[in-house]
Amino acid sequence: QDTRMSDTTVQQVPEGLLPMPSGLGFTDNLQPSYRRIQGDSVSFGLVVQQHHGNLMGICHGGVLMTLADIAAANGVNVARGVLAGSLTINLAVDFIAAARIGQWIQADVQLVTVKRRFGFCSGAIVNSEGVVARFNGTFYLPDHKGMVKPGAIGDGAPGFLGE
Repeated sequence: QDTRMSDTTVQQVPEGLLPMPSGLGFTDNLQPSYRRIQGDSVSFGLVVQQHHGNLMGICHGGVLMTLADIAAANGVNVARGVLAGSLTINLAVDFIAAARIGQWIQADVQLVTVKRRFGFCSGAIVNSEGVVARFNGTFYLPDHKGMVKPGAIGDGAPGFLGE
């Protein structure tokens, strides 16, 4: 039996994920996108729409990389108990399968290690058919209260970084 989606199927957002706020700069390109941060569990996702696609009609790799970056950075921040920005030093993404328009994709944080000034995170982006991509990120952890400057994008945005 073929369990693949038809070209007209649009999957729904799973229960328990909340809409991401807008006004966060580049990440607004992922809208509408969603997140769930419960305890040390961190997930971000979206239903792939036309504006997320490439010329081949599948989810653009840049969308997958951005989703991985957001999930991994938040995973590190949640693990260290800080609602602050962290700078991406390195992000490696292995693209394993395509995600088609209309599919729900979700980046799940799987492993986080926090050291004094660095955080490391790995995870996977999945859809209903399996793993779409896997990711590993390294983040610099600043020794001050955050990277969002007063008046900058994200300053005071409701729900910024899981608040």
